[in-house]
Amino acid sequence: MDIRAQIDAVDRGVATEERDGERLRVQTLAQTYPSPIDDVWDALTTAERIPRWFLPVSGDLRLGGTYQLEGNAGGTVTACDAPNSFTATWEYGGGTTWITVRLTEVDAERTRFELEHVARAADVTDEMWAQMGPSPTGIGWDGALLGLALHFTTREIRPDNSAEWLQSDEGMAFMRLSADEWARADVAAGADPATAAAAADLVYGMYTGAAPAPMPE
Repeated sequence: MDIRAQIDAVDRGVATEERDGERLRVQTLAQTYPSPIDDVWDALTTAERIPRWFLPVSGDLRLGGTYQLEGNAGGTVTACDAPNSFTATWEYGGGTTWITVRLTEVDAERTRFELEHVARAADVTDEMWAQMGPSPTGIGWDGALLGLALHFTTREIRPDNSAEWLQSDEGMAFMRLSADEWARADVAAGADPATAAAAADLVYGMYTGAAPAPMPE
């Protein structure tokens, strides 16, 4: 697995926006996958297929339906335009954020995937953001995009020991790279570089239980 190549294949964005009079924090990830748009849509929205690259899911995966990812978030599908986009609440730990997935056909064999994750700034305060930045959610989503990349290139099923992989040298290097790339995205959005780097170190340590480590070459 070329983790550096996977990290580099993802475009990341961070922004603070005003929508409908509310201040929001917006994180985006995008990657192009070697698969037709209908196949990518099926991988993202079919309960039997989602566990192959992400987590087991239960519920009713259609407009107005609810879902629950095993050991993770649940929510309600609030918009759906197959095979182009869907929006859902992302409810976890007593809080609610929102995700929107958009697919764009690049050509007959390639699809551009974009994920937007939105949180209220009132829930993720300036103090919290300065301390932790975008990495807490960003690292998790990078792992999901890695799962999708493997799914579309090898068609292998997500292993049950993925948590163990994250604690391997390769997994820890992946999270280190992810945290640092999210720090760069935060700096591009206007964050102080030293503050963003410290936040990436903190979150990396939280994920791995390790002391902050330098980014691998």
